[in-house]
Amino acid sequence: MDRRSFLGMLASAGAALPLTRRSAMAAPLPAARHVVLVHGLFADGSCWSDVIARLQAAGLEATSVQNPLTTLDEAVAAVRRVLARTEGPIVLVGHSFAGMIITEAGTAPNVSALVYVAARAPDAGEDYAALAKTFPTPPASAGIVFDGEYGRLSEAAFLRDFAGDLPEARARVLYAVQEPFAKPLLTGRTTQAAWRSKPSFYAVSTEDRTIDPDLERFMAKRMGAKTIEVKASHLSLISQPDAITRLILEAAGRP
Repeated sequence: MDRRSFLGMLASAGAALPLTRRSAMAAPLPAARHVVLVHGLFADGSCWSDVIARLQAAGLEATSVQNPLTTLDEAVAAVRRVLARTEGPIVLVGHSFAGMIITEAGTAPNVSALVYVAARAPDAGEDYAALAKTFPTPPASAGIVFDGEYGRLSEAAFLRDFAGDLPEARARVLYAVQEPFAKPLLTGRTTQAAWRSKPSFYAVSTEDRTIDPDLERFMAKRMGAKTIEVKASHLSLISQPDAITRLILEAAGRP
């Protein structure tokens, strides 16, 4: 995508933001006591551990959902079960692929705000793969290997393109616990876009080699999100937990 086309897309995205969405961002945020965090591909719920410790120290309760990584519907159902048993207001946070999940599940009435961390942020019914193809292909894509119906990142791609700013020993531990995803997960599409009605926040990873940083910027701009840029790999939640925690605390009405 050339620069002129990219800037045009950004301008169109801002103009298309609904009035109700702009009003939601302008209103004071309710003070949330609970944060629900959702992981994406090549990971499990433990990837949020550093952020969780900081949220707990700030007096918030946090739950990390174990994403089944089977289908989008089953992943959304797992999040909705946690939301149903949790008292609101809730800040719903998604990393990477989990942006798809919180976009769908975030319309729950007890969700007060959404936080996207280097995450997908599709519109309702949008073909995310087609959108991503309008931006440069990130290097990590070439490192996905399949065992039948299940995919994972090769060790080389994981260390270089997914967790490139982490100490190698830490990255190898994360590689060892990555959960393979089922191919049908990648075919799901959202039916609604919670960011159109909920205050939204976005952390762009400027050194990301798993999702193109300009794609992240485009999605953040389109949703009218409060956006920060973090000099980090795709795993900013681990390499830059203080910055990610501060953004979540802001979404929770605790600047």
